[in-house]
Order: sequence, then C-alpha cells, then structure tokens
Amino acid sequence: MPLYLDVHNKIVGLTKEGVADAHAKDLSVQRKYGVNYLKYWFDVGTGKVFCLVNAPSKEAAAAVHREAHGFLADEIVEVNEGS
Repeated sequence: MPLYLDVHNKIVGLTKEGVADAHAKDLSVQRKYGVNYLKYWFDVGTGKVFCLVNAPSKEAAAAVHREAHGFLADEIVEVNEGS
C-alpha cells in the first residue's frame, strides 16, 4: 500500500492536545477507508502538522481527515521509506 506524508501548513489555535485528539479521531474512522495513520508530528512554533499514513490513495487519506475532524491537509505527497 502506498505511503504518504501529508502537510498541514497552519491550523490556527492548534495545541499539542488538539493534535493528539485529532489523531485519535483519525484512528477511530480510518478502517472505513482502508487507511492506517502511523505517526504525526506537530511544530508548535510554526503550527505545521505532518502525518504519515498508509492509504490506497491520497483521496482516501483526505477522506479520513474530512470525516474525523475537518482539518484537511494542504499537501499530500507519496513517499518511499529509505534508510
């Protein structure tokens, strides 16, 4: 299954707790779309959020965010794991 990194450039007012809550909501609906959100990172200084996800498509990954909490990514990029 493809691996994607999505980027949220700035979600105004977002906190560490808010990101954790949004991620938990993603996990609660991801199965419906055949998606597996693996990790996320939040840069408090810039407000950027990055999510790593296995998904059948970019659209499926976006659908999880849309249903779970409405915070849609500004960009979703397919990536390949390397060392």
